Amino acid sequence: MLIIKSIAFLLIVNSFYLPQNALSFPETAQLSTTGSDISSTPIEFNKKVFSWTDRVYIKIVAPDFNSDPNVVDVIGLTSDDKVTVSTTGHSIPYKLAETGVNTGIFTGYVTLTGDPAQKGSVGVDGEGTNPSGVESSCNPICGPTDGFLPSTGNDGITVSFEYSRDRTLTGSAFIRWSQGDIKWLQSNYPTNGNGIVQISDQDMNLNPKAIDKFETNVWSDSDSGGIKLTMTETGESSGVFQGTVYFATNFQSSGNRLHVSNDDTVRAEYIDRTLPYPHSPSDQLRILTTTTAGSSLPPLEKAPASNLRILDSNGNVLDKVLVNQQVQLASDIANKQNIDQSFAYLVQIQDNNGITLSLSWITGTLSANQNLSLSESWMPKTSGAYTAQIFVWQSIVNPGALSPPLVLQIPVT
Repeated sequence: MLIIKSIAFLLIVNSFYLPQNALSFPETAQLSTTGSDISSTPIEFNKKVFSWTDRVYIKIVAPDFNSDPNVVDVIGLTSDDKVTVSTTGHSIPYKLAETGVNTGIFTGYVTLTGDPAQKGSVGVDGEGTNPSGVESSCNPICGPTDGFLPSTGNDGITVSFEYSRDRTLTGSAFIRWSQGDIKWLQSNYPTNGNGIVQISDQDMNLNPKAIDKFETNVWSDSDSGGIKLTMTETGESSGVFQGTVYFATNFQSSGNRLHVSNDDTVRAEYIDRTLPYPHSPSDQLRILTTTTAGSSLPPLEKAPASNLRILDSNGNVLDKVLVNQQVQLASDIANKQNIDQSFAYLVQIQDNNGITLSLSWITGTLSANQNLSLSESWMPKTSGAYTAQIFVWQSIVNPGALSPPLVLQIPVT
């Protein structure tokens, strides 16, 4: 007479291996059963979706297979407790070890190893780098931590537990490529400081037991050729990569040093060659991110003008002007930066029809944090209503505004 063992079956990640929040993903599992009905809990994985080179931890709660309360038991060794782990086209018999004497909890993990044929000679980085794609040769059974299975970027993983000759529980989860991301950790860096580029892409975590690396391109307005920056994984299996760029105004680019000038836009790119379905394995996506080197101020706050006023020959402020009276149109500008700033200060006078009657300018350089009062003279020939406008630009030939324009209505009698 065949005796069916009643078990509580649960495939999850052991808290010994993973942080607490990795255990709660009930919606992830897909459960199928064969044989007569039994009371069981769903099979779960520690992630909803795995990358093609992830490590998958397994936990089975099966107290009836705690055969000897004085030793650490193992399941997966016989036809009555067979465990199999599979991806598409690949399968290995597996064993799981009890977490301690008399616990009835069996754990282990398998490592996914990708498929080098998916990217071929191009590789995941454009330089021929690929995952190993190795598969364990089990003689006769692998486990609990030495199993390796190939997988593609659009695959699935299945764990089955055959706890008697005709009863099996299986759980499955997705294996998918994901789209990566690139960013600078700050929107602005000093011209002779350093900046950090960060790329997040689990698909580039090719070896979960090692710190992975690859290169990406970084360039500036002053050096369009740029540099190859080494991106280093922040930790084993993190899938987050960082590289430090050293900005230099007085040296040419070399290694991880990039030549920049003040106010340069600095760009970094990531070419993602492992894109999720419906992309094909041959597709790739170029992703750009930018930062600036130099002043962190918005352009219109670098040298703002203020306090536009009309002065007579003695420096007194006027609220109206007489015909043929010589006056000064004065305002104050302030360099809000810690660097020198060249400027062009323009004064435009228009009549009430919007016709420009006068346009004059002053050019110069403001020292770091310098405040300066500037004025241009003007003499009205006829009475009427006039408008004075003040502009502060980087230069006459480069009308990049350093300040919002100032406007003043001038009555002339």
